[in-house]
Amino acid sequence: MDLNKVLFLLLSIVASKVDQVETRPLDFVCDSEVRRVLNKVKDLQQDMVDCGTEDFLPTSIRLPCIKVHKATWGRKSVLERKAEILQSLGLLAQDVRRARTQSQPGCGLLLLERLEHSINNYLHVVTQLHSEQGELEGPQTLACLGQDSQDLGLVLGQFGRLLSGKLEWLITDMAQGC
Repeated sequence: MDLNKVLFLLLSIVASKVDQVETRPLDFVCDSEVRRVLNKVKDLQQDMVDCGTEDFLPTSIRLPCIKVHKATWGRKSVLERKAEILQSLGLLAQDVRRARTQSQPGCGLLLLERLEHSINNYLHVVTQLHSEQGELEGPQTLACLGQDSQDLGLVLGQFGRLLSGKLEWLITDMAQGC
């Protein structure tokens, strides 16, 4: 691997660690800038291109369910929507972790580590939103089983669409109280 690519990736990782935001769930809901800063999908996509990493992953990852039937989504309670998003994020984190443990050292492994860190940040924030309002989790059923993919670019794209779709719609509804 080219030394310049490795140095670029290391600098990207350091920069992403430095500007991480300590955010409160209320800030996440009420301030779109906080959400924009937390979203690292575009950075990960660009770093994947810059380091020349192949899109092929060592194991399949279930893509998060991003399709939404607007009328059905609107009839779900905030608790049901949060549970669905938490489930998608949790399954994605689990599969990314498994792919990371099976990856060879290098640029691809570092990208998977950063992706896992980003997913875990969202899991933490959405979980805190969940517990701050004193809601109890009900029984979980798989709302949707996403397709499997070994294409890192597709995984990043679906993760980004989960954030800009279901999560953003949930936050928009919750932000009415800001």
